[in-house]
Amino acid sequence: MGLREDLLKSIWHAFTALDVDKSGKVSKSQLKVQDNFNGLDFNRMCWTLCARKNLTKNTLLISDDDAFKIWCIFNFLTEDKYPLTLVTEEIEYLLRKLTEAMGGSWIEEKFEDYKIQLNAKQQCLSVWEVIELIGTGHFSKGMDRQTLSMGINEVFQELILDVLKQGYMMKKGHKRKNWTERWFVLKPNVLSYFVNENLTEKKGHVVLDSSCCVESLPDKEGKKCLFLIKCAGKSFEISASDKKKKQEWIQAIQTAVNLLRQGLPAPHKEARQKRKELRQKLQAEQEALEQRMKELQTANESKQRELETLRRKLEEDAANAAEEERRRQQTQTELHDRYMTDLEREKMVRQQMEEEVAQKSSELEQYLQRVRELEDMYHRLEESLEDERQARQDEETVRKLQARLLEEEATKRAELELLHLQQQKAISRTEAEKQELEQQRIVKEEALQAAMLQLEQLESERKGALEQYEEVMKKLENAANKTRSWKDKVAQHEGLIRLIQPGSKGPQLITNWGAAAFTEAELNLREKSWQEKKNSATQ
Repeated sequence: MGLREDLLKSIWHAFTALDVDKSGKVSKSQLKVQDNFNGLDFNRMCWTLCARKNLTKNTLLISDDDAFKIWCIFNFLTEDKYPLTLVTEEIEYLLRKLTEAMGGSWIEEKFEDYKIQLNAKQQCLSVWEVIELIGTGHFSKGMDRQTLSMGINEVFQELILDVLKQGYMMKKGHKRKNWTERWFVLKPNVLSYFVNENLTEKKGHVVLDSSCCVESLPDKEGKKCLFLIKCAGKSFEISASDKKKKQEWIQAIQTAVNLLRQGLPAPHKEARQKRKELRQKLQAEQEALEQRMKELQTANESKQRELETLRRKLEEDAANAAEEERRRQQTQTELHDRYMTDLEREKMVRQQMEEEVAQKSSELEQYLQRVRELEDMYHRLEESLEDERQARQDEETVRKLQARLLEEEATKRAELELLHLQQQKAISRTEAEKQELEQQRIVKEEALQAAMLQLEQLESERKGALEQYEEVMKKLENAANKTRSWKDKVAQHEGLIRLIQPGSKGPQLITNWGAAAFTEAELNLREKSWQEKKNSATQ
Protein backbone atom coordinates (compact mmCIF):
# COMPACT_ATOMS: atom_id res chain seq x y z
CA MET A 1 0.00 0.00 0.00
CA GLY A 2 1.42 3.44 -0.92
CA LEU A 3 1.45 6.69 1.00
CA ARG A 4 -1.58 7.95 -0.96
CA GLU A 5 -3.81 5.10 0.26
CA ASP A 6 -2.59 5.61 3.87
CA LEU A 7 -3.53 9.27 3.74
CA LEU A 8 -6.91 8.54 2.14
CA LYS A 9 -7.84 6.10 4.92
CA SER A 10 -6.73 8.52 7.65
CA ILE A 11 -8.66 11.35 5.99
CA TRP A 12 -11.75 9.11 5.74
CA HIS A 13 -11.65 8.44 9.50
CA ALA A 14 -11.24 12.14 10.22
CA PHE A 15 -14.02 13.39 7.96
CA THR A 16 -16.50 10.75 9.06
CA ALA A 17 -16.03 12.04 12.62
CA LEU A 18 -16.58 15.71 11.72
CA ASP A 19 -19.95 17.40 12.21
CA VAL A 20 -21.59 18.67 9.03
CA ASP A 21 -24.03 21.60 9.13
CA LYS A 22 -27.26 21.85 7.18
CA SER A 23 -25.55 23.38 4.15
CA GLY A 24 -23.27 20.30 3.86
CA LYS A 25 -20.10 22.23 4.77
CA VAL A 26 -17.61 21.09 7.39
CA SER A 27 -17.15 23.38 10.35
CA LYS A 28 -13.82 25.18 9.93
CA SER A 29 -13.17 25.18 13.65
CA GLN A 30 -12.81 21.36 13.66
CA LEU A 31 -10.13 21.05 10.94
CA LYS A 32 -6.80 22.82 11.29
CA VAL A 33 -4.24 22.71 8.51
CA GLN A 34 -0.65 22.17 9.58
CA ASP A 35 2.41 22.77 7.50
CA ASN A 36 5.63 20.73 7.53
CA PHE A 37 4.28 17.42 8.87
CA ASN A 38 5.20 13.87 8.04
CA GLY A 39 2.88 10.92 7.52
CA LEU A 40 2.86 9.87 11.18
CA ASP A 41 2.03 13.42 12.32
CA PHE A 42 -0.79 13.59 9.78
CA ASN A 43 -2.17 10.27 11.03
CA ARG A 44 -2.04 11.54 14.61
CA MET A 45 -3.95 14.67 13.59
CA CYS A 46 -6.66 12.56 11.91
CA TRP A 47 -6.69 10.27 14.95
CA THR A 48 -7.29 13.26 17.24
CA LEU A 49 -10.32 14.28 15.17
CA CYS A 50 -11.97 10.85 15.02
CA ALA A 51 -10.97 9.43 18.46
CA ARG A 52 -12.62 12.30 20.31
CA LYS A 53 -16.02 11.24 19.00
CA ASN A 54 -15.77 7.42 18.77
CA LEU A 55 -13.24 6.16 21.35
CA THR A 56 -14.55 4.94 24.73
CA LYS A 57 -11.69 5.04 27.27
CA ASN A 58 -13.51 3.93 30.39
CA THR A 59 -13.32 0.15 29.76
CA LEU A 60 -9.92 0.03 27.99
CA LEU A 61 -6.72 -1.34 29.52
CA ILE A 62 -4.48 0.48 27.03
CA SER A 63 -3.32 4.06 26.71
CA ASP A 64 -4.39 6.57 24.09
CA ASP A 65 -1.04 6.16 22.33
CA ASP A 66 -1.54 2.36 22.11
CA ALA A 67 -5.05 2.91 20.73
CA PHE A 68 -3.55 5.26 18.12
CA LYS A 69 -1.04 2.58 17.12
CA ILE A 70 -3.83 -0.01 16.76
CA TRP A 71 -5.71 2.56 14.65
CA CYS A 72 -2.69 2.91 12.32
CA ILE A 73 -2.29 -0.90 12.10
CA PHE A 74 -6.00 -1.17 11.27
CA ASN A 75 -5.60 1.32 8.39
CA PHE A 76 -2.63 -0.71 7.09
CA LEU A 77 -4.44 -4.07 7.16
CA THR A 78 -7.79 -2.92 5.71
CA GLU A 79 -8.56 -3.07 2.02
CA ASP A 80 -9.47 -0.05 -0.14
CA LYS A 81 -13.21 -0.39 0.49
CA TYR A 82 -15.31 2.12 2.39
CA PRO A 83 -16.52 2.07 5.08
CA LEU A 84 -13.23 0.60 6.33
CA THR A 85 -13.55 -2.78 8.07
CA LEU A 86 -11.15 -5.57 9.00
CA VAL A 87 -11.99 -9.06 7.69
CA THR A 88 -11.70 -12.22 9.78
CA GLU A 89 -8.37 -13.37 8.28
CA GLU A 90 -6.67 -10.03 9.04
CA ILE A 91 -8.12 -10.00 12.58
CA GLU A 92 -6.57 -13.43 13.18
CA TYR A 93 -3.26 -12.21 11.68
CA LEU A 94 -3.19 -9.12 13.95
CA LEU A 95 -4.08 -11.06 17.11
CA ARG A 96 -1.52 -13.77 16.30
CA LYS A 97 1.24 -11.16 15.73
CA LEU A 98 0.30 -9.39 18.97
CA THR A 99 0.34 -12.65 20.95
CA GLU A 100 3.76 -13.59 19.56
CA ALA A 101 5.09 -10.10 20.35
CA MET A 102 3.92 -10.46 23.99
CA GLY A 103 5.66 -13.84 24.24
CA GLY A 104 2.42 -15.77 24.67
CA SER A 105 1.13 -18.87 22.91
CA TRP A 106 -1.61 -18.64 20.33
CA ILE A 107 -4.80 -20.53 21.30
CA GLU A 108 -6.47 -21.63 18.07
CA GLU A 109 -9.62 -23.00 19.76
CA LYS A 110 -10.32 -19.70 21.52
CA PHE A 111 -10.17 -17.74 18.27
CA GLU A 112 -12.32 -20.35 16.48
CA ASP A 113 -15.06 -19.79 19.07
CA TYR A 114 -14.77 -16.03 18.60
CA LYS A 115 -14.72 -16.53 14.81
CA ILE A 116 -18.02 -18.40 14.98
CA GLN A 117 -19.58 -15.54 16.96
CA LEU A 118 -18.10 -13.02 14.50
CA ASN A 119 -19.39 -14.88 11.43
CA ALA A 120 -22.84 -15.09 12.98
CA LYS A 121 -22.91 -11.28 13.27
CA GLN A 122 -21.06 -9.49 10.48
CA GLN A 123 -17.77 -11.31 9.61
CA CYS A 124 -15.76 -8.07 10.02
CA LEU A 125 -14.95 -5.38 12.61
CA SER A 126 -14.60 -1.60 12.53
CA VAL A 127 -11.53 0.11 13.94
CA TRP A 128 -13.29 0.99 17.22
CA GLU A 129 -14.42 -2.63 17.66
CA VAL A 130 -10.83 -3.81 17.08
CA ILE A 131 -9.49 -1.31 19.63
CA GLU A 132 -12.12 -2.46 22.13
CA LEU A 133 -11.31 -6.13 21.43
CA ILE A 134 -7.60 -5.62 22.15
CA GLY A 135 -8.08 -2.97 24.83
CA THR A 136 -10.44 -5.07 26.94
CA GLY A 137 -7.85 -7.88 27.13
CA HIS A 138 -10.09 -10.56 25.61
CA PHE A 139 -7.12 -12.29 23.94
CA SER A 140 -4.40 -11.15 26.39
CA LYS A 141 -5.64 -12.50 29.70
CA GLY A 142 -2.78 -13.10 32.11
CA MET A 143 -0.68 -10.31 30.55
CA ASP A 144 -0.08 -7.02 32.37
CA ARG A 145 -0.63 -3.64 30.75
CA GLN A 146 3.06 -3.02 30.18
CA THR A 147 3.50 -6.32 28.31
CA LEU A 148 0.43 -5.55 26.18
CA SER A 149 1.74 -2.06 25.43
CA MET A 150 5.17 -3.43 24.46
CA GLY A 151 3.52 -6.00 22.16
CA ILE A 152 1.41 -3.31 20.46
CA ASN A 153 4.51 -1.12 20.03
CA GLU A 154 6.51 -4.01 18.50
CA VAL A 155 3.74 -4.83 15.98
CA PHE A 156 3.35 -1.10 15.21
CA GLN A 157 7.05 -0.71 14.48
CA GLU A 158 7.11 -3.76 12.24
CA LEU A 159 3.94 -3.06 10.23
CA ILE A 160 3.83 0.77 10.19
CA LEU A 161 7.44 1.91 10.67
CA ASP A 162 8.83 -1.00 8.56
CA VAL A 163 11.23 -2.07 11.32
CA LEU A 164 12.68 -5.45 10.32
CA LYS A 165 14.75 -5.91 13.51
CA GLN A 166 16.00 -3.88 16.49
CA GLY A 167 18.15 -4.41 19.56
CA TYR A 168 21.36 -3.53 21.44
CA MET A 169 24.77 -4.32 19.88
CA MET A 170 28.35 -3.07 20.21
CA LYS A 171 29.73 -0.87 17.39
CA LYS A 172 33.36 -0.09 16.68
CA GLY A 173 34.11 3.60 16.11
CA HIS A 174 35.72 4.87 12.90
CA LYS A 175 38.05 7.40 14.51
CA ARG A 176 38.73 6.28 18.11
CA LYS A 177 38.33 2.58 17.32
CA ASN A 178 36.57 2.06 20.64
CA TRP A 179 33.50 -0.16 21.20
CA THR A 180 30.24 1.49 22.19
CA GLU A 181 26.83 -0.03 22.88
CA ARG A 182 24.12 1.30 20.59
CA TRP A 183 20.44 0.57 19.92
CA PHE A 184 20.17 -0.53 16.28
CA VAL A 185 16.99 -0.27 14.19
CA LEU A 186 16.92 -2.05 10.80
CA LYS A 187 14.55 -0.87 8.08
CA PRO A 188 14.41 -2.04 4.43
CA ASN A 189 16.85 0.68 3.23
CA VAL A 190 18.70 1.92 6.31
CA LEU A 191 20.28 0.65 9.54
CA SER A 192 20.09 3.42 12.19
CA TYR A 193 21.71 3.38 15.64
CA PHE A 194 20.75 5.42 18.72
CA VAL A 195 22.05 6.02 22.22
CA ASN A 196 19.21 3.94 23.75
CA GLU A 197 15.90 2.32 22.84
CA ASN A 198 13.94 5.54 23.43
CA LEU A 199 15.20 6.74 20.02
CA THR A 200 15.69 10.25 21.38
CA GLU A 201 19.31 10.75 20.24
CA LYS A 202 20.37 9.36 16.88
CA LYS A 203 24.10 8.72 16.50
CA GLY A 204 24.22 7.70 12.85
CA HIS A 205 22.94 5.35 10.19
CA VAL A 206 24.06 2.95 7.49
CA VAL A 207 22.38 3.47 4.12
CA LEU A 208 21.74 0.08 2.51
CA ASP A 209 21.73 -0.51 -1.23
CA SER A 210 22.08 -3.40 -3.65
CA SER A 211 25.91 -3.26 -3.44
CA CYS A 212 26.02 -3.78 0.32
CA CYS A 213 27.06 -7.08 1.83
CA VAL A 214 27.40 -8.55 5.30
CA GLU A 215 29.90 -11.19 6.39
CA SER A 216 30.91 -12.95 9.58
CA LEU A 217 34.25 -12.13 11.29
CA PRO A 218 36.38 -14.21 13.66
CA ASP A 219 36.72 -13.18 17.29
CA LYS A 220 39.41 -10.53 17.93
CA GLU A 221 40.35 -7.77 20.37
CA GLY A 222 38.43 -9.58 23.11
CA LYS A 223 35.19 -9.23 21.16
CA LYS A 224 33.07 -12.17 20.10
CA CYS A 225 30.21 -12.69 17.64
CA LEU A 226 31.58 -10.14 15.17
CA PHE A 227 30.26 -9.38 11.70
CA LEU A 228 31.07 -6.71 9.10
CA ILE A 229 28.71 -4.56 7.01
CA LYS A 230 30.32 -3.32 3.78
CA CYS A 231 28.74 -0.39 1.95
CA ALA A 232 29.92 2.03 -0.71
CA GLY A 233 33.25 3.35 0.59
CA LYS A 234 32.56 2.53 4.23
CA SER A 235 32.49 -0.52 6.54
CA PHE A 236 31.03 -1.13 10.01
CA GLU A 237 32.25 -3.69 12.54
CA ILE A 238 29.53 -4.82 14.96
CA SER A 239 29.51 -7.28 17.86
CA ALA A 240 26.33 -9.12 18.85
CA SER A 241 25.56 -10.42 22.33
CA ASP A 242 25.61 -14.11 21.33
CA LYS A 243 25.88 -16.35 18.29
CA LYS A 244 22.12 -16.58 17.86
CA LYS A 245 21.72 -12.78 17.79
CA LYS A 246 24.66 -12.54 15.40
CA GLN A 247 23.10 -14.99 12.98
CA GLU A 248 19.69 -13.26 13.23
CA TRP A 249 21.19 -9.83 12.47
CA ILE A 250 23.26 -11.16 9.54
CA GLN A 251 20.20 -12.87 8.09
CA ALA A 252 17.98 -9.79 8.62
CA ILE A 253 20.48 -7.41 6.96
CA GLN A 254 21.04 -9.83 4.09
CA THR A 255 17.26 -10.09 3.64
CA ALA A 256 16.97 -6.28 3.45
CA VAL A 257 19.77 -6.13 0.84
CA ASN A 258 18.12 -8.89 -1.22
CA LEU A 259 14.82 -6.98 -1.14
CA LEU A 260 16.61 -3.88 -2.45
CA ARG A 261 18.27 -5.90 -5.20
CA GLN A 262 14.98 -7.44 -6.31
CA GLY A 263 12.99 -4.23 -5.88
CA LEU A 264 10.51 -5.91 -3.51
CA PRO A 265 8.67 -4.25 -0.61
CA ALA A 266 9.03 -5.17 3.06
CA PRO A 267 8.14 -8.80 3.92
CA HIS A 268 5.03 -7.86 5.89
CA LYS A 269 3.75 -5.73 3.00
CA GLU A 270 4.37 -8.52 0.51
CA ALA A 271 2.66 -10.99 2.85
CA ARG A 272 -0.34 -8.65 3.20
CA GLN A 273 -0.58 -8.35 -0.60
CA LYS A 274 -0.43 -12.16 -0.95
CA ARG A 275 -3.20 -12.58 1.64
CA LYS A 276 -5.28 -10.01 -0.22
CA GLU A 277 -4.72 -11.78 -3.56
CA LEU A 278 -5.57 -15.12 -1.95
CA ARG A 279 -8.82 -13.70 -0.54
CA GLN A 280 -9.71 -12.26 -3.93
CA LYS A 281 -8.97 -15.62 -5.58
CA LEU A 282 -11.05 -17.50 -3.02
CA GLN A 283 -13.87 -14.97 -3.40
CA ALA A 284 -13.78 -15.37 -7.19
CA GLU A 285 -13.85 -19.16 -6.83
CA GLN A 286 -16.72 -18.88 -4.35
CA GLU A 287 -18.66 -16.63 -6.73
CA ALA A 288 -18.02 -19.06 -9.62
CA LEU A 289 -19.15 -21.93 -7.42
CA GLU A 290 -22.29 -20.06 -6.40
CA GLN A 291 -23.00 -19.26 -10.04
CA ARG A 292 -22.53 -22.92 -10.93
CA MET A 293 -24.83 -23.94 -8.09
CA LYS A 294 -27.46 -21.50 -9.32
CA GLU A 295 -27.20 -22.92 -12.84
CA LEU A 296 -27.49 -26.46 -11.49
CA GLN A 297 -30.44 -25.43 -9.33
CA THR A 298 -32.14 -23.83 -12.34
CA ALA A 299 -31.54 -26.97 -14.42
CA ASN A 300 -32.82 -29.10 -11.55
CA GLU A 301 -35.96 -27.01 -11.25
CA SER A 302 -36.47 -27.31 -15.01
CA LYS A 303 -36.09 -31.10 -14.76
CA GLN A 304 -38.49 -31.14 -11.80
CA ARG A 305 -41.06 -29.21 -13.83
CA GLU A 306 -40.65 -31.63 -16.72
CA LEU A 307 -41.06 -34.58 -14.37
CA GLU A 308 -44.12 -32.96 -12.79
CA THR A 309 -45.66 -32.45 -16.24
CA LEU A 310 -44.87 -36.05 -17.14
CA ARG A 311 -46.33 -37.26 -13.84
CA ARG A 312 -49.55 -35.34 -14.44
CA LYS A 313 -49.76 -36.77 -17.93
CA LEU A 314 -49.25 -40.27 -16.55
CA GLU A 315 -51.92 -39.69 -13.94
CA GLU A 316 -54.33 -38.53 -16.62
CA ASP A 317 -53.50 -41.58 -18.77
CA ALA A 318 -53.91 -43.83 -15.72
CA ALA A 319 -57.30 -42.22 -14.98
CA ASN A 320 -58.39 -42.74 -18.60
CA ALA A 321 -57.19 -46.34 -18.46
CA ALA A 322 -59.08 -46.88 -15.20
CA GLU A 323 -62.24 -45.44 -16.73
CA GLU A 324 -61.81 -47.69 -19.77
CA GLU A 325 -61.26 -50.68 -17.47
CA ARG A 326 -64.43 -49.79 -15.55
CA ARG A 327 -66.41 -49.60 -18.80
CA ARG A 328 -64.93 -52.92 -19.96
CA GLN A 329 -65.82 -54.60 -16.69
CA GLN A 330 -69.33 -53.15 -16.87
CA THR A 331 -69.73 -54.46 -20.43
CA GLN A 332 -68.36 -57.84 -19.38
CA THR A 333 -70.79 -57.97 -16.45
CA GLU A 334 -73.72 -57.14 -18.74
CA LEU A 335 -72.65 -59.84 -21.20
CA HIS A 336 -72.27 -62.35 -18.39
CA ASP A 337 -75.74 -61.52 -17.04
CA ARG A 338 -77.18 -61.84 -20.49
CA TYR A 339 -75.40 -65.14 -20.98
CA MET A 340 -76.70 -66.48 -17.65
CA THR A 341 -80.20 -65.32 -18.53
CA ASP A 342 -79.95 -67.10 -21.86
CA LEU A 343 -78.68 -70.21 -20.11
CA GLU A 344 -81.61 -70.16 -17.71
CA ARG A 345 -83.96 -69.64 -20.59
CA GLU A 346 -82.34 -72.52 -22.48
CA LYS A 347 -82.72 -74.73 -19.41
CA MET A 348 -86.39 -73.89 -19.15
CA VAL A 349 -86.83 -74.49 -22.88
CA ARG A 350 -85.16 -77.87 -22.58
CA GLN A 351 -87.43 -78.82 -19.70
CA GLN A 352 -90.45 -77.76 -21.69
CA MET A 353 -89.21 -79.62 -24.73
CA GLU A 354 -88.64 -82.78 -22.69
CA GLU A 355 -92.14 -82.55 -21.27
CA GLU A 356 -93.55 -81.98 -24.74
CA VAL A 357 -91.53 -84.90 -26.18
CA ALA A 358 -92.80 -87.12 -23.40
CA GLN A 359 -96.32 -85.92 -23.89
CA LYS A 360 -96.50 -85.44 -27.60
CA SER A 361 -94.07 -86.92 -30.06
CA SER A 362 -96.01 -85.16 -32.79
CA GLU A 363 -94.55 -81.81 -31.72
CA LEU A 364 -91.09 -82.75 -33.05
CA GLU A 365 -91.18 -79.98 -35.62
CA GLN A 366 -91.75 -77.44 -32.87
CA TYR A 367 -88.76 -78.85 -30.97
CA LEU A 368 -86.60 -78.54 -34.09
CA GLN A 369 -87.75 -74.94 -34.36
CA ARG A 370 -86.65 -74.42 -30.80
CA VAL A 371 -83.27 -75.94 -31.65
CA ARG A 372 -82.84 -73.51 -34.51
CA GLU A 373 -83.68 -70.68 -32.13
CA LEU A 374 -81.06 -71.96 -29.75
CA GLU A 375 -78.53 -72.08 -32.58
CA ASP A 376 -79.30 -68.47 -33.41
CA MET A 377 -78.89 -67.64 -29.75
CA TYR A 378 -75.53 -69.47 -29.77
CA HIS A 379 -74.39 -67.43 -32.72
CA ARG A 380 -75.34 -64.29 -30.86
CA LEU A 381 -73.36 -65.53 -27.88
CA GLU A 382 -70.34 -66.12 -30.12
CA GLU A 383 -70.68 -62.59 -31.42
CA SER A 384 -70.82 -61.36 -27.80
CA LEU A 385 -67.68 -63.37 -26.99
CA GLU A 386 -65.98 -61.89 -30.05
CA ASP A 387 -66.92 -58.43 -28.79
CA GLU A 388 -65.43 -59.39 -25.41
CA ARG A 389 -62.18 -60.52 -27.05
CA GLN A 390 -62.04 -57.24 -28.96
CA ALA A 391 -62.54 -55.37 -25.69
CA ARG A 392 -59.65 -57.37 -24.16
CA GLN A 393 -57.44 -56.46 -27.12
CA ASP A 394 -58.34 -52.80 -26.55
CA GLU A 395 -57.45 -53.27 -22.88
CA GLU A 396 -54.08 -54.80 -23.87
CA THR A 397 -53.45 -51.80 -26.16
CA VAL A 398 -54.10 -49.40 -23.25
CA ARG A 399 -51.80 -51.42 -21.01
CA LYS A 400 -49.02 -51.31 -23.61
CA LEU A 401 -49.48 -47.53 -23.82
CA GLN A 402 -49.20 -47.29 -20.04
CA ALA A 403 -46.10 -49.51 -20.07
CA ARG A 404 -44.53 -47.30 -22.74
CA LEU A 405 -45.20 -44.18 -20.66
CA LEU A 406 -43.70 -45.87 -17.59
CA GLU A 407 -40.66 -46.84 -19.66
CA GLU A 408 -40.25 -43.21 -20.76
CA GLU A 409 -40.41 -42.12 -17.12
CA ALA A 410 -37.75 -44.71 -16.23
CA THR A 411 -35.61 -43.39 -19.08
CA LYS A 412 -35.88 -39.86 -17.72
CA ARG A 413 -34.93 -41.04 -14.26
CA ALA A 414 -32.00 -43.02 -15.70
CA GLU A 415 -30.71 -39.83 -17.35
CA LEU A 416 -30.80 -38.05 -13.97
CA GLU A 417 -28.89 -40.93 -12.30
CA LEU A 418 -26.33 -41.27 -15.12
CA LEU A 419 -23.65 -39.17 -13.43
CA HIS A 420 -23.88 -41.19 -10.24
CA LEU A 421 -23.82 -44.48 -12.16
CA GLN A 422 -20.76 -43.41 -14.13
CA GLN A 423 -18.86 -42.86 -10.90
CA GLN A 424 -20.04 -46.22 -9.53
CA LYS A 425 -19.12 -47.94 -12.82
CA ALA A 426 -15.63 -46.45 -12.72
CA ILE A 427 -15.17 -47.75 -9.19
CA SER A 428 -16.66 -51.17 -10.04
CA ARG A 429 -14.59 -51.34 -13.27
CA THR A 430 -11.40 -50.83 -11.28
CA GLU A 431 -12.50 -53.47 -8.79
CA ALA A 432 -13.52 -55.84 -11.61
CA GLU A 433 -10.15 -55.41 -13.32
CA LYS A 434 -8.45 -56.13 -10.03
CA GLN A 435 -10.56 -59.28 -9.51
CA GLU A 436 -9.96 -60.36 -13.12
CA LEU A 437 -6.19 -60.03 -12.67
CA GLU A 438 -6.42 -61.98 -9.42
CA GLN A 439 -8.45 -64.71 -11.15
CA GLN A 440 -5.94 -64.87 -14.01
CA ARG A 441 -3.13 -65.17 -11.50
CA ILE A 442 -4.98 -68.02 -9.69
CA VAL A 443 -5.71 -69.80 -13.02
CA LYS A 444 -2.06 -69.49 -14.05
CA GLU A 445 -0.92 -70.81 -10.68
CA GLU A 446 -3.33 -73.75 -10.98
CA ALA A 447 -2.13 -74.44 -14.54
CA LEU A 448 1.48 -74.27 -13.33
CA GLN A 449 0.75 -76.68 -10.50
CA ALA A 450 -1.03 -79.07 -12.94
CA ALA A 451 1.93 -78.86 -15.33
CA MET A 452 4.33 -79.55 -12.47
CA LEU A 453 2.29 -82.58 -11.41
CA GLN A 454 2.16 -83.82 -15.03
CA LEU A 455 5.92 -83.26 -15.32
CA GLU A 456 6.53 -85.22 -12.14
CA GLN A 457 4.27 -88.03 -13.43
CA LEU A 458 6.10 -88.10 -16.77
CA GLU A 459 9.42 -88.14 -14.94
CA SER A 460 8.30 -91.14 -12.83
CA GLU A 461 7.03 -92.91 -15.96
CA ARG A 462 10.35 -92.19 -17.73
CA LYS A 463 12.29 -93.62 -14.80
CA GLY A 464 10.08 -96.76 -14.83
CA ALA A 465 10.55 -97.16 -18.58
CA LEU A 466 14.30 -96.69 -18.17
CA GLU A 467 14.40 -99.38 -15.50
CA GLN A 468 12.41 -101.75 -17.75
CA TYR A 469 14.76 -100.94 -20.61
CA GLU A 470 17.79 -101.77 -18.46
CA GLU A 471 16.20 -105.06 -17.37
CA VAL A 472 15.43 -106.01 -21.00
CA MET A 473 18.98 -105.09 -22.05
CA LYS A 474 20.35 -107.28 -19.28
CA LYS A 475 18.13 -110.16 -20.39
CA LEU A 476 19.19 -109.65 -24.02
CA GLU A 477 22.84 -109.55 -22.99
CA ASN A 478 22.45 -112.77 -20.99
CA ALA A 479 20.61 -114.39 -23.90
CA ALA A 480 23.33 -113.26 -26.31
CA ASN A 481 26.04 -114.66 -24.02
CA LYS A 482 24.20 -117.98 -23.82
CA THR A 483 23.70 -118.06 -27.58
CA ARG A 484 27.42 -117.39 -28.20
CA SER A 485 28.37 -120.17 -25.78
CA TRP A 486 26.05 -122.64 -27.56
CA LYS A 487 27.28 -121.57 -30.97
CA ASP A 488 30.87 -122.15 -29.85
CA LYS A 489 30.02 -125.60 -28.59
CA VAL A 490 28.16 -126.51 -31.78
CA ALA A 491 31.04 -125.23 -33.86
CA GLN A 492 33.43 -127.40 -31.91
CA HIS A 493 31.37 -130.52 -32.68
CA GLU A 494 31.27 -129.51 -36.36
CA GLY A 495 27.54 -129.55 -36.56
CA LEU A 496 27.16 -133.13 -35.46
CA ILE A 497 25.17 -132.26 -32.40
CA ARG A 498 21.83 -130.46 -32.70
CA LEU A 499 19.78 -129.36 -29.78
CA ILE A 500 16.40 -130.98 -29.65
CA GLN A 501 13.68 -128.85 -28.12
CA PRO A 502 9.98 -129.42 -27.94
CA GLY A 503 8.06 -127.52 -30.58
CA SER A 504 5.37 -127.76 -33.16
CA LYS A 505 5.42 -130.49 -35.77
CA GLY A 506 5.11 -128.06 -38.62
CA PRO A 507 7.80 -127.34 -41.14
CA GLN A 508 11.09 -126.38 -39.54
CA LEU A 509 13.75 -123.93 -40.62
CA ILE A 510 16.91 -125.35 -42.20
CA THR A 511 20.20 -123.86 -40.99
CA ASN A 512 23.82 -124.52 -41.88
CA TRP A 513 23.84 -127.19 -39.21
CA GLY A 514 20.59 -128.82 -40.19
CA ALA A 515 16.96 -128.44 -39.13
CA ALA A 516 16.36 -125.63 -36.55
CA ALA A 517 14.89 -126.21 -33.11
CA PHE A 518 11.90 -123.84 -33.85
CA THR A 519 9.61 -123.14 -36.80
CA GLU A 520 9.25 -119.93 -38.84
CA ALA A 521 5.98 -119.05 -37.06
CA GLU A 522 7.70 -119.31 -33.71
CA LEU A 523 10.53 -117.12 -34.97
CA ASN A 524 8.06 -114.44 -36.10
CA LEU A 525 6.35 -114.45 -32.70
CA ARG A 526 9.71 -114.09 -30.94
CA GLU A 527 10.74 -111.22 -33.22
CA LYS A 528 7.42 -109.47 -32.62
CA SER A 529 7.72 -109.88 -28.82
CA TRP A 530 11.29 -108.61 -28.86
CA GLN A 531 10.34 -105.58 -31.00
CA GLU A 532 7.50 -104.65 -28.57
CA LYS A 533 9.87 -104.85 -25.58
CA LYS A 534 12.40 -102.72 -27.43
CA ASN A 535 9.81 -100.06 -28.27
CA SER A 536 8.51 -99.94 -24.69
CA ALA A 537 12.08 -99.66 -23.35
CA THR A 538 12.83 -96.82 -25.82
CA GLN A 539 9.72 -94.89 -24.78
